[in-house]
Amino acid sequence: MTRTAARTWAELKPATKAIIPEGLWLRCPRCAQMIYRRQMEANLHVCPECAWHFRIGAPERVRQLVDPDAFEPMFADLRPGDPLKFNDLKAYPDRIDAEQKKTGRYEGVIAGRGFIKGREALIGCLDLEFMMGSMGSVVGETLTRVIERATDEKLPLVIVSASGGARMQESSLSLMQMAKTSAALARHDDAGGLFISVLTDPTTGGVTASFAMLGDFIIAEPGALIGFAGPRVIRQTIRQDLPDGFQRAEFLRDAGFVDRVTPRSELRDEIARLIDYTQS
Repeated sequence: MTRTAARTWAELKPATKAIIPEGLWLRCPRCAQMIYRRQMEANLHVCPECAWHFRIGAPERVRQLVDPDAFEPMFADLRPGDPLKFNDLKAYPDRIDAEQKKTGRYEGVIAGRGFIKGREALIGCLDLEFMMGSMGSVVGETLTRVIERATDEKLPLVIVSASGGARMQESSLSLMQMAKTSAALARHDDAGGLFISVLTDPTTGGVTASFAMLGDFIIAEPGALIGFAGPRVIRQTIRQDLPDGFQRAEFLRDAGFVDRVTPRSELRDEIARLIDYTQS
């Protein structure tokens, strides 16, 4: 990794742990067992009792997937603007500034070049710690650039989705990112490129409705919430009761929307096998 890349990576280290509560012990939301934090972290942020997969941020996701010292960030200089002068409870620039101070990152995505068990790939990870991984213009532009770089260099592409969907503060500009990323993936597919899409908890809204479901292989983590609208909205719209767990990874696998559900501990091996399979 170059010195420039190392400095950029230092900027991406989280200033706080926003996904998992602080403390030496924490309670698993599924089995209610008290877990020693260091034991949970050593287990890739998975409950050792019931295998509940805790949500993690993009820097931790990169560390888990990519070989040690084998990731070089790209397009980290992109910054969000405020062309719509949007205000809700606070001005959009103020909200962005607060998120940047909280996370130590400029936006809700990390992208770059890395090696996964020795296989070179272009990688993009959405970041739940930054505005719930919502897809604004910078997120869409960053993913589009990494997709296009993978196409140009004929490298596998891996995108890990974790998002609440489109970013409402950017309105139609955010929705445009759905078409832009999808079009870039169509060109990647026409060029014979490989795209592995990894869905984590949660993958929802416009992210699900665009690039997240366009993978040649779609892998989901166990128990991940995956869908467009929430269950309450769907229930009120169709006025019918919904099956238990109908938006969870296992249900979507059985329905044919997801290719496989892979535990976090096996994800690196799974991605490496898929890359080898398509290049053999």
